[in-house]
Amino acid sequence: MKIIPAIDIINGQCVRLTQGDYDQKKVYNNNPLEVAQEFEAAGIQYLHVVDLDGAKAGSIQNFITIEKLVKGTKLRIDVGGGIKTKEDIQKLLDIGVAQVNLGSIAAKNPDLVNDWLDFFGPEKIIISADVRDEKIALHGWQEQSILSIYDFLQLFPSKRLYVTCTDIATDGMLSGPNLSLYEKIQRKFPDASITASGGVSSTADLDALLKLKVDGVIIGKAIYENKISLTELSKYVN
Repeated sequence: MKIIPAIDIINGQCVRLTQGDYDQKKVYNNNPLEVAQEFEAAGIQYLHVVDLDGAKAGSIQNFITIEKLVKGTKLRIDVGGGIKTKEDIQKLLDIGVAQVNLGSIAAKNPDLVNDWLDFFGPEKIIISADVRDEKIALHGWQEQSILSIYDFLQLFPSKRLYVTCTDIATDGMLSGPNLSLYEKIQRKFPDASITASGGVSSTADLDALLKLKVDGVIIGKAIYENKISLTELSKYVN
């Protein structure tokens, strides 16, 4: 199971939101690179970066900060937030981003995203499913759709899918992950690589996800609020 710390960026700063609410923003560090380098020093190999300004604006807003993270570490970095065009994807891959997350655009224009999966290869693209009550939320969670997570993932057939599923109800709440949601997704899509995101608050949560055999887990607030230490996390790194 991949251990993937998260860095969320607003105005070039490392922040966390609670349940995706931009009004509930807490700044943890003015220098995201410093945070990423701490992760790397602890033996972490992966990093999940969200351009929250980009998610709201519908285009990449923190490109320079993202580039600094890529150039300043050897972490395998995936990036999400406002990526809407083939050019955006190419631009990020060109600077060394390992994978890009496509959320709103995947829900709004699945045919286009299927073309991109063919063009870039499925290993370069993560389908990002932000879920509230098993329904997909769009545009930095500002808009709720009627599309279920299961119908959404069926829009991408015959592909080796990489999926990050964020349960909005638990995100930033430190209340434990929605295990039944991930179990259900894995049962319906056994060939997909599922990364769980939202609610992780303890090593017990990591053990439960390990037991589910998810491909990876994204951890945010639990690290920043010292619920899980980097030393504890490093024990889960294969």
